Amino acid sequence: MITPGWKTTGADPEGWLARAEEVIHINPDGRAPRLNSLPKGEYHVGVDLGTAYTVLVVLDEAGNPLAGEYQFAQVVRDGLVVDYFGAVNILSSLKRRVEERLGRQLTHAASGFPPGVPRAEVRATANVVEAAGMACPTLVDEPTAANHVMGIQDGVIVDVGGGTTGIAVIENGKVVYTADEATGGTHFTLVIAGATGLSFEEAELLKKNPKEQTRLFPLVRPVMEKVGTIIEHHLQGSKPQTITLVGGTALFPGMADVIAEVTGIHTIVPARPLFITPLGIALADDGD
Repeated sequence: MITPGWKTTGADPEGWLARAEEVIHINPDGRAPRLNSLPKGEYHVGVDLGTAYTVLVVLDEAGNPLAGEYQFAQVVRDGLVVDYFGAVNILSSLKRRVEERLGRQLTHAASGFPPGVPRAEVRATANVVEAAGMACPTLVDEPTAANHVMGIQDGVIVDVGGGTTGIAVIENGKVVYTADEATGGTHFTLVIAGATGLSFEEAELLKKNPKEQTRLFPLVRPVMEKVGTIIEHHLQGSKPQTITLVGGTALFPGMADVIAEVTGIHTIVPARPLFITPLGIALADDGD
């Protein structure tokens, strides 16, 4: 594992994550502007096959964000690959566009998985990466990957993804317990769709609209409370000082407050939580 660039320079992680948001983007028209300056040395690549998005990110040898692409996809459900060929096609497309930007091939990548997924399904994730043309020697569970970025010494990090909630308990900088359950942002969308009569796709767009989120909060609050109950269950009575939420679902207003209310533990959402896990996966890639 390499060290994130913000740690080696003593900088604030928010600037590092802001840079990541600048270089990791959706490119729906397929055009990929090439970087003006192409850094030499090893690249570190991470692939996150999520329930809502497939993400590919590249870091330079100093652990700084270099390029990336992501795309809405429904090829994974609750941590399981349910559309293998669709997953390979999407990842191959993301890889091609990033290679065009970098002017070189990506030959390897680390990948992540929810900690509760069976070993055979973890292997299926690696198979997708390999079928897209990259060796995949490293697999890391998602909340542990997130902590590669955050560097929490004592506490709990919770990756609230599209389909699952992954939990890592950290003591003295080491992950001592991981767990995962099938509740996440997709369940927000299903609740919204059921209450409004919208299609899943329409409800997903509504969920992401900041102007609508206050109105939607009472609908999705029970799902937030369930996430809090899941966390509380896996803490087994222990009371860490802080719970840190990452993942796209953590961006929904009020999420941290509800988790804190249910668990009785101070809960925070770091700035720019969306790409923390895929960046952490890339940090786990050993390079060329």
